[in-house]
Amino acid sequence: MSKIEQIIGEIEVYLDGCKPQAFSGSKKIIVEKDVIDEMLVELRMSTPEEIKRYQKIIANRDAIINDAQAKADAMLADANRQTAEMINESEIMQQAYRQAQEVVDEAQDKAQEIIDNAVTDANNIREGAMQYTDSALKNLQAIIGHSMDDSQARFDAYMNQMRSSYEVVTANRRELNAGAEEEAPATSSEQAAGSDDDFAIDLPLGSEK
Repeated sequence: MSKIEQIIGEIEVYLDGCKPQAFSGSKKIIVEKDVIDEMLVELRMSTPEEIKRYQKIIANRDAIINDAQAKADAMLADANRQTAEMINESEIMQQAYRQAQEVVDEAQDKAQEIIDNAVTDANNIREGAMQYTDSALKNLQAIIGHSMDDSQARFDAYMNQMRSSYEVVTANRRELNAGAEEEAPATSSEQAAGSDDDFAIDLPLGSEK
């Protein structure tokens, strides 16, 4: 199991163990920001190393092909050496030539087979590495999206609570000011002077004045 798989597994286990948010059923959960941030930092640090590892695997494709080519060249060289020896030592030149040609043809076929297999193996390794890396990044993208949605939901709930508290305070001030005016009515000049001292507050968007 790679480091990315291990961290993603730990994040999934942690999310499964989180308590659901009140009155939300099982759709929203309460996540400790420090814990999830630490896991995401570790995941971000591990991702480049995993990608480098798969890039190294892909780079080995050329090494595999070069090794296969070297083996094929060695086989052809050995076949040519055997051909030269057979021609030099055999008294029946034609027979020696035919045998030598068969050796060369067989060596060429085996060399091509080695190269073809090496190319196929290298391409399979490259495709597997790319698919695995894309899958790991897809899981990371889903986790980040989940964290963003959860953070936005907590922020919206906090703003709703603040607006509600703001409206309660505003209503209490109105009731307090109305009671004070009934107990001690002010003259027209006092009311005009007092209007300059009223405290004005801009309400947030979405609240009632």
